[in-house]
Amino acid sequence: MSEALEVTVTAPVVSFRNPLYDGLQIELPCPPPSTVGGMLAAAAGGWDRVPPHTRFAMTFHAAGSGRDLETYHPLGSPGTTTNATIKDRDFLALVTLTVWLTEDIGLWARAIRRPVWPLRLGRSQDLVAVTARRVELTTSTGRQNRAVVPFGLPNATGTAMRLTTAISADRARFTWDDYRYDPAGARTEIDTGLATGGGQALALLPPVHPDRST
Repeated sequence: MSEALEVTVTAPVVSFRNPLYDGLQIELPCPPPSTVGGMLAAAAGGWDRVPPHTRFAMTFHAAGSGRDLETYHPLGSPGTTTNATIKDRDFLALVTLTVWLTEDIGLWARAIRRPVWPLRLGRSQDLVAVTARRVELTTSTGRQNRAVVPFGLPNATGTAMRLTTAISADRARFTWDDYRYDPAGARTEIDTGLATGGGQALALLPPVHPDRST
């Protein structure tokens, strides 16, 4: 058996824009790994305090969805002005994100207990509540459920998505990877080498540190 830090994140409303669609507000059904990594970096106090090898497994669930209106500020050429406009924006409601960290557990337990910066998920106004506990893991198969998993994982099902894994500190470079996610919860049995006591398979995702994007 091994140990992990299980971090549970809840929020009333979140929204994750798909950057593959320039100028359009197309939303993702789950947070990209880079977004979750950014939240962890905020807890630690910045990327310089995050070990470069940091990886995690995660599941995500939204109880509902909706659409609101948001002010949108188009980018203009240097020295020019642009007019703000209103656009529809889809959102997910009553969400729960669960993250498992298997390394540097003491560091992350302290960071989650006393975050350096406010913790957000998606839009800057979407604050979250976070709790953490240490759990025992087993080396066995488990159910996929609502896990975000690497695309090539044998037997994994769900929607194929290309998500950002890491973003450089100056936001000039992005690292993209292929993933699968089933918002309804896949009962598929998968072998990732790790599972919780409750039978949730833990698929560790690639490192999210900005150094990976260089």
